[in-house]
Amino acid sequence: MTAATPRRLAILAEGNFGFHHGKTAVGVIRYGPDHVVAVIDSTRAGQNVSSILPDRDIPIVASLAEAMSMAVRPDTLLIGIAPTGGKLPDDWRATILEALRAGLDVHSGLHTFLGDDPEFAAAAAASGSTIVDFRRPPERKETAVGRRHAPGSRVILTVGTDCAIGKMSVALELRKAALKADDAAVFVPTGQTGMMIDGWGVAVDRVISDFVQGTVEWMVGEAESRGRWIIVEGQGSLDHPAYSSVTLGLIHGATPQAMVMVHKPGMAAHDFDHLPDVSFPIARLKPFIALHEEVAGMIAPAKVVAIALNTSLYPDEADARRVIGEIAAETGLPVADPVRFGADGLWAAIHAAVDGLPWVRENDARGSG
Repeated sequence: MTAATPRRLAILAEGNFGFHHGKTAVGVIRYGPDHVVAVIDSTRAGQNVSSILPDRDIPIVASLAEAMSMAVRPDTLLIGIAPTGGKLPDDWRATILEALRAGLDVHSGLHTFLGDDPEFAAAAAASGSTIVDFRRPPERKETAVGRRHAPGSRVILTVGTDCAIGKMSVALELRKAALKADDAAVFVPTGQTGMMIDGWGVAVDRVISDFVQGTVEWMVGEAESRGRWIIVEGQGSLDHPAYSSVTLGLIHGATPQAMVMVHKPGMAAHDFDHLPDVSFPIARLKPFIALHEEVAGMIAPAKVVAIALNTSLYPDEADARRVIGEIAAETGLPVADPVRFGADGLWAAIHAAVDGLPWVRENDARGSG
């Protein structure tokens, strides 16, 4: 997990640095507490991270050796990709072994557990390095028990119309806006990148299906002991043919009182890398919102109270703001792009909407009776 003293990271993203497969790298750079010394991607060597994250001055280098020769030496190699299936690229083994033999810790969010690899484990033991597999599931294996939220708690889940469109980023931006407004907000990481950023949580896509809801229920309870406003990181999408199960587990495990729908306008179909010839259309917003409320309501009432957009397909700011206005008119909900334009106004609208929900007020009253 995240160390008390910030680490010095070299992020391995060979051939993949960017917002899709490299979303772990981007997320850690944008939101993490650690110092990023360099990104390793020989296909972009000589460039700078500022080319896609304008406020981050981080060199992109061709090799670990180049990263190690910099004035500030990294102490950790972080695997910065989140590929379909979470497998380790075969040609990355040499770099990982090089890092371990040099005494660097290795942090990975892949489904391939590096710590279980005999060659990696031996190299780590010889140098005293540590391998952290963030997707390794906890020993705790319990089904949901129907736990009720603590009176006074507000539980919000980010959901989405597709994968890899910013549900984690939205949750973190909302947390930042909430804290700015003096609301005691807690982010609940449910994926490996969120765990790298916040230092706790569980990658729920690695949990045995029977225990997903129970694991999420436990994490929400833990978050309620830390603050009043609980913002749960969403995963997948309810209609995605590959990743719908994790979304359903989060909805029924977190039993959110409210949801924020994350949407990337301009996309016609799900981004489904390993089935490039198959197209699954992105759902229309209003029916999809109603579907989420119906599915959540099978267990506990919940309402979609706002829409957070990823307007990256509209580079012109005027076009992005026009789309925001159109979707607000279409849905009748508060709409914003919190990453691009800030989340303060959206958070204020969410705060007011959640406080006004009848089931939230009923839960509060349960604690005062």
